Amino acid sequence: MEEQGILGVKPRKQSAARIRGRRWLKRREIWLVALGIALHAVYMLSIFDIYFKSPIVHGMDPVSPRFTPPAKRLVLLVADGLRADKFFEPDSDGNYRAPFLRSVIKGQGRWGVSHARPPTESRPGHVAIIAGFYEDPSAVTKGWKANPVEFDSVFNKSRHTFSYGSPDIVPIFCGALPHSTWNTYPHEFEDFATDASFLDEWSFDQFKNIVNNSKKDPNIKQLFQQDQVVIFLHLLGCDSNGHAHRPYSSIYLNNVKVVDRIAEGVYNLLEDYFQDNQTAYIFTADHGMSDKGSHGDGHWSNTDTPLVVWGAGVKHPRPSSNNHQDHGERFVDEHDMHDTPTPTNWGLDNIERVDVNQADIAPLMSTLLGLPCPVNSVGSLPLDYMDLNKGNEVEAVIANTKQILSQFLRKSQLKQESSFRFKPFEPLADYTSILDEIESLISNKDYEHAMKLSQNLRSLALKGLHYFQTYDWFMLMTVITLGYVGWMVCLILHVLQAYTSLPGKILKKEEAVFTRDLPSKVYLCGSLIMALVFVVLYLEHSPPLYHAYFAMTVFLWTNIFSEYRFLRAFCKYLQAKESFHVMELSATCLVSIIILEFLVRSFTERIIYTWCFLIFGVISPLYLLKSIPSKLGISIFLCVACWFLSIFTLMPAEIPDNTILVSISGIIIIVIGGVSRYLNLHTKDNKFWLYIITRDSKPNFPLLFHLQALLVGLASVLVYLSTSHRTENRELLVLHQVMNWSIAGLSMVLPLFSATDLLSRLTSIFLGFAPPFLLLSIGYEAVFYGALGLALFAWILFENALLYKSNKSNKSLSSFEPDNGNILLEEGDRCLKLSDMRIPTVFMVFFNIAFFGTGNFASIASFEISSVYRFITIFSPFLMAALLIFKLFIPFMLVICAFSAITKLVRVPRLGCYFLVILCSDVMTIHFFFLVKNTGSWMEIGNSISHFGIVSAQVVFVLLLFALTNIYTKDIQTRSTKQVSQKTM
Repeated sequence: MEEQGILGVKPRKQSAARIRGRRWLKRREIWLVALGIALHAVYMLSIFDIYFKSPIVHGMDPVSPRFTPPAKRLVLLVADGLRADKFFEPDSDGNYRAPFLRSVIKGQGRWGVSHARPPTESRPGHVAIIAGFYEDPSAVTKGWKANPVEFDSVFNKSRHTFSYGSPDIVPIFCGALPHSTWNTYPHEFEDFATDASFLDEWSFDQFKNIVNNSKKDPNIKQLFQQDQVVIFLHLLGCDSNGHAHRPYSSIYLNNVKVVDRIAEGVYNLLEDYFQDNQTAYIFTADHGMSDKGSHGDGHWSNTDTPLVVWGAGVKHPRPSSNNHQDHGERFVDEHDMHDTPTPTNWGLDNIERVDVNQADIAPLMSTLLGLPCPVNSVGSLPLDYMDLNKGNEVEAVIANTKQILSQFLRKSQLKQESSFRFKPFEPLADYTSILDEIESLISNKDYEHAMKLSQNLRSLALKGLHYFQTYDWFMLMTVITLGYVGWMVCLILHVLQAYTSLPGKILKKEEAVFTRDLPSKVYLCGSLIMALVFVVLYLEHSPPLYHAYFAMTVFLWTNIFSEYRFLRAFCKYLQAKESFHVMELSATCLVSIIILEFLVRSFTERIIYTWCFLIFGVISPLYLLKSIPSKLGISIFLCVACWFLSIFTLMPAEIPDNTILVSISGIIIIVIGGVSRYLNLHTKDNKFWLYIITRDSKPNFPLLFHLQALLVGLASVLVYLSTSHRTENRELLVLHQVMNWSIAGLSMVLPLFSATDLLSRLTSIFLGFAPPFLLLSIGYEAVFYGALGLALFAWILFENALLYKSNKSNKSLSSFEPDNGNILLEEGDRCLKLSDMRIPTVFMVFFNIAFFGTGNFASIASFEISSVYRFITIFSPFLMAALLIFKLFIPFMLVICAFSAITKLVRVPRLGCYFLVILCSDVMTIHFFFLVKNTGSWMEIGNSISHFGIVSAQVVFVLLLFALTNIYTKDIQTRSTKQVSQKTM
């Protein structure tokens, strides 16, 4: 049985020394690939230890304010999805939509804008309002569906909570709360096809019923008569109507009037019931709503929500002052500064406006009721809403400060217990003396200075919380970055030693290959460092993954330093070279890194590919024209192919249905295949084509091209027929389904029977994958397939032109022999040169545009599920996902087949180029590692994780695709330069 290489390359007959060298190289490369897979898998998990650790800690004692609370009960009304501007502004007739709450603003209470922090979703918004902290980033491990860590809330601290509303919100806070009375409507009520304001009416009716029942039931009445009671009504109507009808629709705007009437109804109901003026009321929203009817990101329409507070313990309105003090800081949504001017059309610019961060509402509610702030809260008490005397104001702020400080101290304690060398937060090293000074000032009734000290201490405590939340960031990010850099250095060293002529130039050949320089001192030092690190991590009770991060990094750098003889010889070699060569090396590295950085940018801006191919479409033809003036036609083709491909990244990622275009694309693909077939048959005497066309290569099946063209045509017809029938009759004919599956399956097998010369085999592969791609297409992506094929053919012609130019410039026969100064290479392969770096770099561009040409790289969800309806219409998530993923794989298969063909054409080692591809990919991986986000919308956070994960997985992904495409490309034959020269002579 013939031995296969790691990518399926068959070794030829070799000398004994070469065989030993190849065996050593094969073992080393298997080890290197396995190490790369393990390293990327482990380092991919590091983002969850760095960016997505929960900020929630337990074990703190609650801090109650030391004064009599102004309110016995508090009503919290949350209008889900209500934008601030739609609430405050007048309608087209000049009438305001919330007359009751406007009368409150003008006569009874205070108002402002509550600033939410992304992700502006319902669960994190309500958690911020009721518990006082923002999105727990560790919720990424639960798919953002739940809080993975238990937390404290205002409801927990209350004596009793009454709550009515959505089944998605109310149970989060009351589901496990024993001192609560709550109810929710069924999920079926949330119907986007109706006016959802009835959901708000349902919540109010439930509450009104229990109030009325309390007059008959002494047990319910006793619950209401207690102090520290919270009443929470979740009003979902605005959110549902905003999604279904947009926030500028009459249904949404009418819902604003509905919630205003409910606020008035609740107020009148409770004031008539208690008649003690000891009820506080808060009306707000969890998030806003964009004009498109969505929310989640940090746009002001999503982050700005109304806030109206009135009742017991709340200040009355005050006229606005023009002498605003500039606080010089932004709110958590990073849009508005403090004291932002009020829009004139709101009609409230003469009344003082007090904006808050959304998490500030939790300590406001707690203080009004005399409750301890939720122990996990990071909100700052907004004093401008509280009607307290100077002494009580200070007591309220110091209670808020101590609660945040207790979180800081708990985090400090936990970190100190698990740190071998603990670094405290220096600004709070002497916090006890600050507390003592505050208490002394309060005793002396110097409330002004006590307030300043309390607020400064609170600010420092919040900074201290952030300090300990990111305590390990620098250490972990340094270790991971050093690990990635070490891995890339290992790849570079391996490529230099195994695939270039350097070992033969800078060291004796036998020593370079078979004498592994394993200085015991380097490995002993590495072992000692690793053991020391493990001991320190063990003493610090670090997670097991911390050990893995350090172990990988230390191991890689130990291997690098074990090659110090080669490194020293390489440095001397560079020093001996002329400065021109060093500049050439530096320029190659710089250009490659710039291109890779553009690829990183392209993950969020697809238009970069348009500019990329527009520029390539000018530079490469001009270079060819200068080098080979006689090949004007090829230069024009390069320009047209690049410019044609550049169009697709200007098109929307959401592909519109266009069955006619898909069918026409089939004709385009047949024409491209026909032109390639014509070139194959009619370039017999053209020296330019001798590298990629072999005359003695015959197909196993004479009419193969005609059969493949027929299958592409049938696929185009079936695209139209099956789609039309399914649209009209809402079903997929069994005959159409069987034909689609049969054509897709047969077409992918036929390329194996094609002729083995480069042009014939690649044309057959292009035609072979066209039918399944067409059958899985719904619009312009079918044209993209043809455009990508043309651009890949242009790449092959460009490389062929470089070979042709080299052939013309070297006249002696000896110059055509492979420059093989490395005995580890396959016979016929030449050593890699610096200029060969263009091949993996261009591959990376094509590899990425294979995704970006028709969709969003970050998520398979951006690709239309209707693509699979010509194969299956019955819901089968796994089969549908498999078909969708296969569709995404097809452009990759084309790119890698072209890449493999080019390595055969220019006779460079394919595995060496694979390692260079991984090197390029890891340059991007390091950048994406620093771009991971744990704030912002869920889409932004998810995309940042996806981007990092995708480029990290390329070490496996590309290798698997190489193995799959090797089935098609392993038999490709190209003429060597020597053979072309002999044939020409």
